[in-house]
Amino acid sequence: MDQFIIQSLKEYAERYETETFLFEDPSIFMHKVQGERNQELISFIAAGLSYGRRELFFPKIQYIIDCSDGDVEKWILSNDFCKDIPDKNNCYYRLYTNKIINNFIRRIKGLLEEYGSLRQFAVSNTKDNNAFTLIEAFTKYFNNNEVSHVIPKDTKSSCKRLCMFLRWMVRNSSPVDLGLWSDIVDKRTLIMPMDVHVIQEAVRLGLMTGKSASMKSAQKLTNLMLDIFPEDPLKGDFALFGYGVNH
Repeated sequence: MDQFIIQSLKEYAERYETETFLFEDPSIFMHKVQGERNQELISFIAAGLSYGRRELFFPKIQYIIDCSDGDVEKWILSNDFCKDIPDKNNCYYRLYTNKIINNFIRRIKGLLEEYGSLRQFAVSNTKDNNAFTLIEAFTKYFNNNEVSHVIPKDTKSSCKRLCMFLRWMVRNSSPVDLGLWSDIVDKRTLIMPMDVHVIQEAVRLGLMTGKSASMKSAQKLTNLMLDIFPEDPLKGDFALFGYGVNH
């Protein structure tokens, strides 16, 4: 890889991984609630809703925080979510109906009742501290219960939103990411969240030749980021964001 590109990406990673990054990013919502369990839960829900235009899905995430008064765990376990997001087919956000979101949250409730917390699910379903095994576990758990409208059916796709959620949970010493699961998953095994922007900038830099949003492509790009950031490949997420801002 060209040394100028490597140095530029390192500089952009440092410049853009700051608190100001939060203001226009869905990661801001996990900083709006108190307590690790609530942070895990709103992060997971926010990641599931994070597609399309931010000005449209941000209010849908904020609605959940408002309805729960910030106590997302209590809101789910008490079934209050059924009052605020009833099991009906009217639209919640884009392709998601209230019924889809209700079923999604109901399945999260089942996970909480079975494992106690999202963290414990991660502890029980991660092998060798590897992020990919946990992504597989999430897709299997939710797909077995027909909630794959929100969680991908399998890991053939890049599972962008799950990869983003794990970035939030695992990367520590960050003004953006929480690092609550840094002891469960090795951040060196995290996989790049492959959204349209990441693909576009990677292609512009010659890091990718196609625009496939497959897991294979995401892992290939992550391996390139490992060459630049060997201890923390998802610094590359901020680096590519910065490259896009400046070019």
